[in-house]
Amino acid sequence: MLRIFSSLPRTHRLLLLPVTAMVGVLGAHQLYQNTNTSAATDATVADLQQLAQPVSSAFAATQEQARAFGQPTHLEIAGALALAASSTEQIDNTSSPDVRQALAVASNLAAMNAGAALRDDLAIDSDEQAIARADHVTAMGNGLRGHTSYVDNFNDDDTEDYNGSVDGSLSGQFSLSSQIETREPYTPEWQTYKVQKGDTFAELAEHSLGLGYSEVLKLMDDAPDKKALTNLRVGNELDYKVDKNGHLLALRVMQNTRSGYLFERENTDDRFSVNDIERTGEATQRLFAGTVNGSFGSSARATGLSSGEVAELISVLGKKLNFNRSARDGDRFQVLVESDVIDGKPYDSRILAAHYEGNNNLTVVRHDGDYYTPDGQGLDPAFNRYPFKGEYRISSPFNLKRRHPVTGRVSPHKGTDFAMPVGSSVRAPADGRVTKVVSHPLAGKYIVITHDNGYQTRYLHLSRPEVKPGQRVKMGEEIAKSGNTGRSTGAHLHYEIIANGSQVNAMRVKLPGGRALSGQELASFKTESKELLAKLESADNTRAVAQVHHDDNSGQDDEI
Repeated sequence: MLRIFSSLPRTHRLLLLPVTAMVGVLGAHQLYQNTNTSAATDATVADLQQLAQPVSSAFAATQEQARAFGQPTHLEIAGALALAASSTEQIDNTSSPDVRQALAVASNLAAMNAGAALRDDLAIDSDEQAIARADHVTAMGNGLRGHTSYVDNFNDDDTEDYNGSVDGSLSGQFSLSSQIETREPYTPEWQTYKVQKGDTFAELAEHSLGLGYSEVLKLMDDAPDKKALTNLRVGNELDYKVDKNGHLLALRVMQNTRSGYLFERENTDDRFSVNDIERTGEATQRLFAGTVNGSFGSSARATGLSSGEVAELISVLGKKLNFNRSARDGDRFQVLVESDVIDGKPYDSRILAAHYEGNNNLTVVRHDGDYYTPDGQGLDPAFNRYPFKGEYRISSPFNLKRRHPVTGRVSPHKGTDFAMPVGSSVRAPADGRVTKVVSHPLAGKYIVITHDNGYQTRYLHLSRPEVKPGQRVKMGEEIAKSGNTGRSTGAHLHYEIIANGSQVNAMRVKLPGGRALSGQELASFKTESKELLAKLESADNTRAVAQVHHDDNSGQDDEI
């Protein structure tokens, strides 16, 4: 028997240890009972001595192998019991508590050492060998009878977790699966918290993110914009990572859809580093088409255009079209809009091309931030007709035979007066340079600008100039606030255009046209605009619809 046991592979011997240990304990107990309760003879004692001799020999032969497993004392005990039991032919299934306790101890000691040796064995072997051994171990374990607690420790196919044997042993604590789980490293994952009513960042950080009060203060001091942490709104989301103890490792706070801050640290002893977050969206084109029914603005919104997109459309087309006068029911329009889509929502929309078909037809295409007709003519005039935004009533037009309202004498009025409240914004009608900022007893505070095309403009009765002599101004830039200074009968702006040294009627004079593309720039513009114009022509004008084009040159997608 000893020779057979020694010839077995090491893994097989390990699996047989708990079974043989159990047999050994029961056999030893039976021999003990026979010795004390029966008339033991000298022959029986001699038999016991003879039985101990091979056990001692086996112990000496297997001692070095047992020590290799890490805890030879446990294996020596279990092995000796097993070898003793192997020579015992009669085993009595006793219910003695002492026997069961001895069995549990021997079984657990053997299982602990066998598990450790098996893990070492699998670690040393190649992957294929380890898998083959593990499968073989499981197969052997399923075939053993009489001691299921040890088999369960290695059988991954079991459908129930083993928590201990009937006699209270702890063999279930040493399963390979549980030990592998506990040894897997903790990997922090992003989690999301949605801000609730009454939440403050300080309370959130202390109660949910594992930060102490001093850490919260340091984190807020490190934030480039403290409002990003303090101005939390209900529904806002905070993304965070915590370590296995629940302490904050990373925090992502978005100020808006595009930008925010990332706070990170390697461990809880470090200070947080702060990095900016910049999110870019996917450029997506959307094609809208509709027919005017009522006002142009409401008709455009009916296609699905947002209020901001409608406002931009009116601003672009309104440079050449007067919708209040020329828009009629039945007029058709198409609009191609590009937006940056983030989380399924469009942002920073811009009109790429638009077409309006009615009494007055107009097609525009975007190029370098400005809009041009398909032949390259710019929509923006080189000279605005009015030196302000909005509409103001003309209180006194240009008139060379006008009678002066104060003196009653004929006194030519060489400008145009607009009834404007004091403090209204006055803007440059074209690019130029400020040549005069003067205060005059009759004209009041006034400004003179010399424009790039040679024209000059004058602005009288101002309340406050906003520019200085020699300053360069751009079209649409604010240059002053209107007022009622000098000899004036009421708050108004006196506006003059001077051409070739003489005042002309600013409301009738022919103004220079806008910028026109030419040369290579015009050729490039026409090439780029072909695709945009083709998309406009593909739109269905019979009803208000919105179609989507992703910016991948894939053509038109399904209607939405």
